[in-house]
Amino acid sequence: MERRAPLRSSAEPTKITIMQGQARASGDTSLEYTTILGSCVATCLFDPVAKVGGMNHFLLAEPPSNRDPEHFDEHYGLFLMELLVNETLALGAKKSRLKARLYGGANIRDGLAPIGSANAAFARSFLLRESIELTQEDLEGRHARRVHFLPSRGLVRCRTLNDEPLPMQQPLRRPKSAGGDVELF
Repeated sequence: MERRAPLRSSAEPTKITIMQGQARASGDTSLEYTTILGSCVATCLFDPVAKVGGMNHFLLAEPPSNRDPEHFDEHYGLFLMELLVNETLALGAKKSRLKARLYGGANIRDGLAPIGSANAAFARSFLLRESIELTQEDLEGRHARRVHFLPSRGLVRCRTLNDEPLPMQQPLRRPKSAGGDVELF
């Protein structure tokens, strides 16, 4: 008989940051998922009976039509929405009981294509097409958001970051001091 480790019962949950291109699901009462969104969209799914929930974070709605059909990219909503649904189902959720909340989709910069609005429209249409109830949304607008989600309880806190700039992510660079041989195995 398989034994599971007891779930932690501390007052402070373990925070897991959901980055672009990720989807996670859990029923662990000690976990909290968190993310920061600009034009990206995050979906929080929850099954109130199974007490299982999950969050994703996608950058763009769908891949361009001219991409290689053999290649998929985990940054697209099409992939991440399916992945999130499947991960919650694998933990005992039933699709007919899933409740969804959507966040993000801001159009932060003037003069750029309304990517946030396109992401928001895609997420809404995906849920409608899959018959998943949308219970709440905080989408579009001009400001970034910080989202915290307790997946086992379905509780969400979303804060608008009115004047706070989004954290800059610098590309990784090889240090100037790096050198030497590389051995591949």
